[in-house]
Amino acid sequence: MDTTLPEPSVEEAAHSARLADAIRKEIAASGPVSFARFMERCLYAPGLGYYSAGRLKFGAAGDFVTAPELGPLFARCVARAMAPALRACGKDAIWFELGGGSGVFARDCLLELQALDALPRHYWLLEPSADLRERQRERLQTDLPTELFARCAWLDRPPQHAWAGVLFANEVLDALPVTRFTTQGGEVFEEHIDANGNGAFVRTDRPADPLVAGAVRHLQRSLGREFEDGYRSEVLPQLPWWLEAIAGEQTRGAALFVDYGYVRREFYLPERRDGTLLCHYRHRAHADPLSMPGLQDITASVDFTALAEAGIGAGFELASHAFQSEFLIASGLDAVFAAAYDGATDEAARYALAQQVKRLTLPGEMGERFQAMLFTRDLDSDAVFAALLAADRSARL
Repeated sequence: MDTTLPEPSVEEAAHSARLADAIRKEIAASGPVSFARFMERCLYAPGLGYYSAGRLKFGAAGDFVTAPELGPLFARCVARAMAPALRACGKDAIWFELGGGSGVFARDCLLELQALDALPRHYWLLEPSADLRERQRERLQTDLPTELFARCAWLDRPPQHAWAGVLFANEVLDALPVTRFTTQGGEVFEEHIDANGNGAFVRTDRPADPLVAGAVRHLQRSLGREFEDGYRSEVLPQLPWWLEAIAGEQTRGAALFVDYGYVRREFYLPERRDGTLLCHYRHRAHADPLSMPGLQDITASVDFTALAEAGIGAGFELASHAFQSEFLIASGLDAVFAAAYDGATDEAARYALAQQVKRLTLPGEMGERFQAMLFTRDLDSDAVFAALLAADRSARL
């Protein structure tokens, strides 16, 4: 982990100071805020949060690179994997993408679905950032044929009416504001953020409310052990309600989540005593979420066991859980790569494709750090690739 961080520009420092001041005023008015509230303000405060402001976030010029930013192979594989579910949902099928990043996934996915003759009637994007929404719109309008761009629509909130199709989220769950907890003397405490006499943000622990305490007790029962004193980690007690809000009106289809994380017994290993929190700033990773509010991404790994519980609780069937490398291979990565390789115009393009595959699949890269979880609702087994069912590792959950 490179902890040597570049200095923000004068404009960036002023932007961060405005957000920090807003958070201090909230603390002064009502006392220390929960870490989840602090993270929410740092990421999503209107006009000031990391995802709400205009600075470039994705790709080489941003803070981190996601799988779709590496090239089109990831999106093409996802499109191939989900095409049978779209077809099963009929001519009115919807593709519903949470987030959307820079828009490259939507572009590459729609082009692949067109080639597969499996286009959805509409491609919805739910994007909380006005800046990212405009970047997505500009990219898709520029890069897609008019007929494909016409299928794209941006939502202000989750759909409030019944729909069928595919829900897709890549690196969305890791950016949900997490609750930080610790245990002392058998009691559960929740981490809060206060401001000291100099205005610097500091951590402080307060007795957990029943929701947080109950979530931690559930973890302990599931793990079959108590957390030792001083153990600190993250939990998402709101995950079942969040998933219900996002997918509650999906009557039929599939839901695919790709993110970095662990199954529960690996997430809460005794030696992982300070959780999984991670920050990204200009391609440097570090572990101080209290610095540079609004300028850095703040994330936590996903507890895939909790995601499975939430999905099943929301009425889905768990179809497959696999490492990203296994998911992509089961979705036809070899054929997608071969076609792209044959169509490459020069050696540099072929080399870039090979590097893309390495980043997506090697264990030390994204291959095993990222995992894919596929849910279905009211779908026959033939609407899911048999290879995805064969790659299922849900017994590990």
